[in-house]
Amino acid sequence: MILEDVKSVYFVGAGGIGMSALVRYFLEKGLPVAGYDRTQTPLTQAMQKEGANLHFEDNPDLIPAEFRDKEHTLVVYTPAIPDDHRELTYFRSGGFEIQKRAQVLGTLTRSLKGLCVAGTHGKTTTTTMTAHLLQQTADKCNAFLGGISKNYGTNYLYSSKSDFVVVEADEFDRSFHWLTPYISVVTATDPDHLDIYGTYAAYLESFRKYTSLIEPGGVLIVHTGLAFRPEVQPGVRILTYGKTVGDYHASNIRIGGGEVTFDFVSPLGEVKDIRLGVPMEVNIENGIAAMAMAQLCGVSEKEMREGMATFKGVDRRFDIKIKTDKLVLLSDYAHHPTEIQRCADSLRAVFNGRKITVIFQPHLYTRTRDLYVDFARSLSDFDEVILTEIYPARELPIEGVNSRLIMDRLQPQVQKQLIDSKDLLSFVKNHDFDVLVVLGAGNLDDHMDEIKEILKPRA
Repeated sequence: MILEDVKSVYFVGAGGIGMSALVRYFLEKGLPVAGYDRTQTPLTQAMQKEGANLHFEDNPDLIPAEFRDKEHTLVVYTPAIPDDHRELTYFRSGGFEIQKRAQVLGTLTRSLKGLCVAGTHGKTTTTTMTAHLLQQTADKCNAFLGGISKNYGTNYLYSSKSDFVVVEADEFDRSFHWLTPYISVVTATDPDHLDIYGTYAAYLESFRKYTSLIEPGGVLIVHTGLAFRPEVQPGVRILTYGKTVGDYHASNIRIGGGEVTFDFVSPLGEVKDIRLGVPMEVNIENGIAAMAMAQLCGVSEKEMREGMATFKGVDRRFDIKIKTDKLVLLSDYAHHPTEIQRCADSLRAVFNGRKITVIFQPHLYTRTRDLYVDFARSLSDFDEVILTEIYPARELPIEGVNSRLIMDRLQPQVQKQLIDSKDLLSFVKNHDFDVLVVLGAGNLDDHMDEIKEILKPRA
């Protein structure tokens, strides 16, 4: 089924951050949209206000009548949905056209010029930065983001004038193999999702295959020093980037007074005095990658300076909720040891000399099993570590795998405690903090507004 033949779209797992961007795309196209998600969230409520007919019980009887026409209904699902899901089973047994979210995104990257960001970490911020830079131009851009942009309050951007679509290229479940990038950045290839890939070698091979999908005449921009060897089609240029080395890099970096400024060096010359709207050291590299893609798409020096200075960030990506001399509160989506290390390093640079407490919820049993030693090493760079139980997401428990694997390997100087996530708010009420970061890809972030209200009087 080609997208032009689709008369209605049903989403199984509509509330995921990637799925919701597609929900908004089809709503923008004026098509009827309905779907299921397990829980109601501010994001699902926002989509309902925008016109999506959503429900929160796995029950085929709740599928509206206009979505039961298999000739004209496209069913989109996320790999996080279990195979025995009743609604998905209904559509499969009825012979409906069923596509993964990534398949639909892949179709869109073939109808527009796909600007795709892949990598173990940095994808969402780099993608959102790139989209914001393109939004400074007259034609703006289309974008399917992996987080809610703080500049636009959404994870989906639409432009009828632009040939570009900015897409987060997710390696989970090999989803990025459905894409056909015009330009792609690869930020990192640290081992992850080994429950899917089995070995690190297979994980790296997946990135090699991904780079082979860049269309002839396109560009690959890869971080220096990565462990994989790209394989591109004839006519695809390979360029490199890094903080201080690579075809694209920063020079004259200035950090201080709550600001980060640098000069952007590219094959086209220097763009001086780039100021980061979110002044965290990790965003130097993210910004270099975003500016590299934007410059290749014709974004001017003036537009790049303006875009980088006005970038407000992404929800749950170094997301500061309170910032005073007495108290700092922020949340961050970091759920891989390398991301946690970068978070710790950035906090040390900005809040030097202050006590930094992290509340961390490990995400997935398999990731904890594979990386618990690395988790303990990166978390040991905080002064105090509060661990909750593992957030299972799509997984069943694995015997012997729990948060204590990490707890027992933290360095001796670290203050540490294990709490139940249901006791999170009472713990916050009865504990003193200087700098507090709530970390992870699980559901602790759902309580950030309550945590903020508890701590505001102390700030």
